[in-house]
Amino acid sequence: MDGFTRYALFYAPPAGPLADFGAAWLGWDPRNGKRVAHPALPGLPLPVAEITETPRKYGFHGTLKPPFTLKPGFDVAELHNATEALATTLPPVLLDGLKLARIGGFLALVPEGDTTQLALLAARLVEALDGFRAAPEEDELARRRKPGLSARQEVLLQQWGYPYVMEEFLFHLTLSGNLPETLTDAVAERLRPVVEPLLPRPFRIREICLFGEGQDGRFHHLHRYTLSG
Repeated sequence: MDGFTRYALFYAPPAGPLADFGAAWLGWDPRNGKRVAHPALPGLPLPVAEITETPRKYGFHGTLKPPFTLKPGFDVAELHNATEALATTLPPVLLDGLKLARIGGFLALVPEGDTTQLALLAARLVEALDGFRAAPEEDELARRRKPGLSARQEVLLQQWGYPYVMEEFLFHLTLSGNLPETLTDAVAERLRPVVEPLLPRPFRIREICLFGEGQDGRFHHLHRYTLSG
């Protein structure tokens, strides 16, 4: 698990049709660390490779603790051990399901139903593992601020290294980069009948995953932890 530039805690679907779809749609399988051929899906307004270029490097996932660089003096084995111990204290999360939705200019799968327990899970991971996180460099802070942050998001950025955590957290599994609204709607219309039969109902999060960003600039699945609290 050494040799990675950043680490993150993600939700990644267990092996099965949804995970297979996500890997093929994005063109990257983080579990096996290899490229995957995109599905043939006629009627899209753009090639799948263009639609998915931005999220491809991360793999199919929902962020729980955003990517961070390890603080000097810590190694990934310590992060792994701490995450493994923490997972034994955290209960699984049950949600009504997942649905395809547009968030701003991109498409994602988002949870349906009460997300309170999911938000608590993410907040606990952010807080409990924050001691492993190195403070972000100024260029990273500038990049985070570029889209424009609220006053509260700026406070969160300073405290946790990322502006969309705690009460600003919005769980989603990204399916596209930012697209013009007309193109986003056209992709959604074509994608919906393909993805909806794969969506779990109810949607259970029983595991969290440690991912690492490799020298290739892509995120790789390193370990899966059962939530057994």
